[in-house]
Amino acid sequence: MKMVRTFISYYKPHWKLFAVDMLCAFLVACCDLVYPMIAKDIINVYVPDRNLRLVIVWAVAMLAIYVAKCLLNFVVQYWGHIVGVRMQGDMRRDMFRHLQKLPFSFFDENKTGTLMSRMINDLQEVSELAHHGPENIFLAAVMLVGSFVLLAGIDVWLAVIAFSLVPVMLLFSWRARRMMRDAFAKARVETGEVNANVETAIAGMRVSRAYTAADHEVEKFMTANKRLIKAREGSYYAMGYFNSGTGLFTDLMYLVGLVAGGLFLYYGRIDAGEFAAYILFINNFLKPINRIISFFEQFINGMTGFRRFQDIMAQQPEPEDPNAVKPDRLAGHIRFEEVSFRYQNSDSADTEARVIDHLNLEVKQGETLALVGPSGGGKTTLCHLIPRFYEPDSGVITIDGMDLRTIDRFALRKNIGMVAQEVFLFNGTIKENIAYGDLEASDEAIVEAAKKASIHDYIMTLEHGYDTQVGERGVKLSGGQKQRISIARVFLKNPPILILDEATSALDNATEMAIQASLEELGKGRTTIVVAHRLSTIKHANEIVVLTKEGIAEQGTHEQLMEKNGIYAGLYQYQFRG
Repeated sequence: MKMVRTFISYYKPHWKLFAVDMLCAFLVACCDLVYPMIAKDIINVYVPDRNLRLVIVWAVAMLAIYVAKCLLNFVVQYWGHIVGVRMQGDMRRDMFRHLQKLPFSFFDENKTGTLMSRMINDLQEVSELAHHGPENIFLAAVMLVGSFVLLAGIDVWLAVIAFSLVPVMLLFSWRARRMMRDAFAKARVETGEVNANVETAIAGMRVSRAYTAADHEVEKFMTANKRLIKAREGSYYAMGYFNSGTGLFTDLMYLVGLVAGGLFLYYGRIDAGEFAAYILFINNFLKPINRIISFFEQFINGMTGFRRFQDIMAQQPEPEDPNAVKPDRLAGHIRFEEVSFRYQNSDSADTEARVIDHLNLEVKQGETLALVGPSGGGKTTLCHLIPRFYEPDSGVITIDGMDLRTIDRFALRKNIGMVAQEVFLFNGTIKENIAYGDLEASDEAIVEAAKKASIHDYIMTLEHGYDTQVGERGVKLSGGQKQRISIARVFLKNPPILILDEATSALDNATEMAIQASLEELGKGRTTIVVAHRLSTIKHANEIVVLTKEGIAEQGTHEQLMEKNGIYAGLYQYQFRG
């Protein structure tokens, strides 16, 4: 019931439009109820009395009713769908906003394509339920009650006979509901998997082509596609079972009505006009039955989608202390005190699963700390803990003496600039991507940031300059150009804390050397944490930490570590063995 109440709450902003839709639907039902009574009077009174004038008058009246019904149906179809579309838009808005607040661990466990399917495909079915569901139930109730009352006016027993199969049909529909619900839910899951497969395959098209793995990708897609086909077949089986069963009941209802009305006419309980009106009422009576049938199908489909929507909305956002401090600008003195961390899919009882285990580390304001070591040592994880992308399992991380958990996330992240190995550019212009550093920055500030990142001259050689489209994920730019744009973002942001996570490891030597100068300029006067693969880029760091799975193995300046002749010295000598 809570889910239904939540669903109903989305009608509130659009209640006026919804009320107009329901009023028009009610008037449409009234129009359908009037026609049999007029037909009865024409057959029983006006034609036998040869009253041509009243026949014409009522014919014109019926024409006017049909025109009015046409206009009312337009309102119901158009504005009713508008209500559904706007509710769908509200849900999509709420879901997107909620996704922005979820912890990074949620996105680690959920595929992008699956989330897209929930936001687009599932909510489309919710939109149809939002429009047609209340409308069908309301119209069905009006038509059933109205038909029963008017049928009872002709003959009570005829009304009872006509309604005798309704409870049996509703019981069948209710029992068939579970089969449809499970089948539609499975189809939704498989649709999300196919979407995720397609999204990944298209994003990795260049890789699959480069490794001549097109056949492998097709095979993976076909496996997911076959599961979707099977799930769809199951849903259509359930739908066929439901529709054919309810179709049988409606046919039996028409047959029973026809036989009963014929017998009543035969034995003189009703006259020909009443029999004609009765048959017309049976036709009208079948309309609400069909609406109820449609409602069951829409309800199962829509609520399955809404339940998946609710599953996302039920995910807990990143916890935030309402009393968190909101510093305008941090100095940048960072300390790790007995910090331990493991990812959520790790066994909490297994100490070996910890990525970071009782780490103690200090980065003084304005200094540069370099992190080196083998993969899996926790270097990137350490960088992700500082902006609170993840929370440590134990221990405390402080900046300027303040526990990170007491600092507002938004304020904290405003003070941190990140340049990662894998640059993500949004599908838009170069200017828009640089402006992510400060969305309120002027064009002059954006250009100045580009100049500091040594990308301005290249941008000016492009036909559209800063308005050049970068393509999906920056596909139209080289790796070095994308990296410079990400550096320009940070220049524009001008944060006191800078995190460089293997920012140049994916570049060739010449490009790396060119960008390294921009990074050194960027790091001036900032507290900088550098994760480096190429040790030549960190020789001048204030402190270098060799981080392994066992924790900090070595720590000191380049000269001190070279004198120790340990892990760092071995790595350095290996890189420069030529």
